[in-house]
Amino acid sequence: MSELIRRADDLTRRRLLARAAHSFLGVGLLPGALDAAEVAPAPHPAAPARRAKNVIYLYMDGGMSHVDTWDPKDGEVAGPTKTIRTSAPAVQLGEYLPRTAKVMHRGAVVRSLTSTQGAHEQGNYFMHTSYQLRGTISHPAMGAWLSHFRGPGNPALPGMVYVGNASRHPGAGFLPPAHAPLFVNNPANGLKDIERQKGVTADALRGRLQLAADLDAEFVREFPKQGRVAAHAGAYDGAVMMMASKDVAAFDLAQETAATRDAYGKEPFGQGCLLARRLVERGVRFVEVSLHGWDTHSGNFVATPDLCRQLDGGLASLVGDLHDRGLLKDTLVVVATEFGRTPRVNKSLGRDHYPKAFSAAAFGGGVVPGSVYGRTTATGEEVADDALTIPDFNATIGYALGLPLDEVVMSPTRRPFKVADKGKPAVKLFS
Repeated sequence: MSELIRRADDLTRRRLLARAAHSFLGVGLLPGALDAAEVAPAPHPAAPARRAKNVIYLYMDGGMSHVDTWDPKDGEVAGPTKTIRTSAPAVQLGEYLPRTAKVMHRGAVVRSLTSTQGAHEQGNYFMHTSYQLRGTISHPAMGAWLSHFRGPGNPALPGMVYVGNASRHPGAGFLPPAHAPLFVNNPANGLKDIERQKGVTADALRGRLQLAADLDAEFVREFPKQGRVAAHAGAYDGAVMMMASKDVAAFDLAQETAATRDAYGKEPFGQGCLLARRLVERGVRFVEVSLHGWDTHSGNFVATPDLCRQLDGGLASLVGDLHDRGLLKDTLVVVATEFGRTPRVNKSLGRDHYPKAFSAAAFGGGVVPGSVYGRTTATGEEVADDALTIPDFNATIGYALGLPLDEVVMSPTRRPFKVADKGKPAVKLFS
């Protein structure tokens, strides 16, 4: 048996690890989670003052229309979307975000994002990593960088959790698999199979784990520097630690009142926002929640109001909940998307891809409350002031977290990379 394990190819070992993670946790590792080599964090120079400890990253998958939400306009480009006032005198929003309008005094709108990537996969990857998609290397997402430099906030829980169903998330990239997110498809279902199987005692479980370790021992001795070997053992260790921790209850939304769950919205996105709050409370540093469906080439004014309804309930409840619990000052809530949509309505009453100018938003985490960063022209087609590239935007998140933006980390192929490439943070966004 030992000889069989030693001769097993990398694909076989990866499949074994994926099955192990599924058996213990009822969840899957993201694609590529075992393709990274071990990269030890190097001592880093002084980082900027940390304003936030955690990030809840709400990703609007498909390209959110900025002129219907964060940057409403008058005239022909507005279509039927009306503008509403908010609790922040400097901020107006599209009419589909009425609850968010009531908490806008706790956040800021960024209206000057600009990207070079106008296709979904490339734009999604660029937004998450600050680097263009390449076939030769996978770059880390921001949550992986945070885990790399800061470690887990709660050793018994993952450093990063992804809530949604996006197979193209870059995960840990070239960083060790320990920094990859835990993938949760449906937040309402919690973590399945987190308890020992019926009839398996604690002693029996320990015996099985020891047997697995014994079978791997020869391979570990022969290939001590193989990062995948460490990942294999780490998956078991992490799963068992979670099983034994009381903090795994964070994944059980049934512990919340019906009124709270209703306030967030019963769809997966709203429940994902509630799960994010519960996880941050227990020390998870980075939680991403995705809302899919923003690719509104046709019927924009049918799809966007319903998508905004889901975002509005989840976001407003999350911001209010974090504030009431004293967590908002330490938690940066980010709403982002891969690109905007054409301000001019097409013949199908839709809006097409538009990376040239679009918007994002941020709440808590030290941002100037009730503020607007950047400006587009009257039609929303050009950035007029304070243009912010995608690496700049990610550098801004890293700045809020106090990450060493200028530190170089070498990939397994000895290529140098930084948290946000050459991006420069928008420091004016913070108080």
